[in-house]
Amino acid sequence: MPDSNQAATGRPWSRAIDVHHHILPDFYLDELARLGVATILPGVDRPTWSARGSLAMMDRHGIRAAVVSVWPGVPATLEPEPAARFARRVNEYLAELVAAHPGRFGAFATLPFPHMDLVLEEFEYAVGTLGLDGVGLVSNYDGLYVGARSMDPLFAAAAHRRSPLFVHPTVPPSTGQPDLGLPASLYEFPFESVRVAAQLLYNQTLERFPDLPVILPHGGGGVPFYAGRLACGGLISAPLADRLPEDPVGSLQRLYVDIAMAGDPHALAALRSFAPADRLLVGSDFPLMPEHYTLDTGHRVMNHEGFGDEERSRLEHVNAEALFPRFLQRFNGKDV
Repeated sequence: MPDSNQAATGRPWSRAIDVHHHILPDFYLDELARLGVATILPGVDRPTWSARGSLAMMDRHGIRAAVVSVWPGVPATLEPEPAARFARRVNEYLAELVAAHPGRFGAFATLPFPHMDLVLEEFEYAVGTLGLDGVGLVSNYDGLYVGARSMDPLFAAAAHRRSPLFVHPTVPPSTGQPDLGLPASLYEFPFESVRVAAQLLYNQTLERFPDLPVILPHGGGGVPFYAGRLACGGLISAPLADRLPEDPVGSLQRLYVDIAMAGDPHALAALRSFAPADRLLVGSDFPLMPEHYTLDTGHRVMNHEGFGDEERSRLEHVNAEALFPRFLQRFNGKDV
């Protein structure tokens, strides 16, 4: 449970590692505008961001470190060379940010999809040379979903390095669908994560790449509720049974999930029922969600009666330290 000092200052955490933390550098937004991308997310207020603002928020929440991502990354509509240049500029900025704030930031690389040869080249540079901590993906790249078999070369490279893939939902590629007068992120994003999970399940991706860590944000989206239903493919169409792993729900439970936007009682009950304790991670969704909401989510999670003390420690930092060794080394070197 949160200690008395945390309660007094309103911090839900004491040494959390936040794996769902967006950054929006000015050069990135300026380049998107130059390319004709008016907003990163239609219908959503544009947040402001600075490294100083991130660090101040982290200190207020008791977050010791954050693994940041530039979302939504490089537009999938770019030609190969401009896409590669844009991704390289983003990744070098990320490396500079991490170096400027030792122990406070890690970073997920951005890759130039859908150009797989350039994706693999940039992955090796970003992770192998720059030392970034994994890859930030969106659920689909102009209709290419992350769970597709054509993603196998990246899965193999990431599994070889045990580099986590953080798969954030984005707007689905469908056209002509009524928007209900609401932003797609409000209701479509959870289903995007379900689409990715369904592909990973029926392509047996996690069985074929057992060393591949995959993180689904927002409590896994709709996956905790739909996991049992996703396992029913063979009951609907007999040939689908051959595509399923031996334990379909157990396969989905190998996914990591963060707690961003999953702190209400209904979502938290489903998440706690579905996700093993060693697959839970802290996520703030800063700065796309208001800080008071993130604080409330943290308190609800840490006070949830379904978590024991060891499970809270796993969620807050132990699981993330296993995925992102830079923070374990820093913590041990500084405090142990």
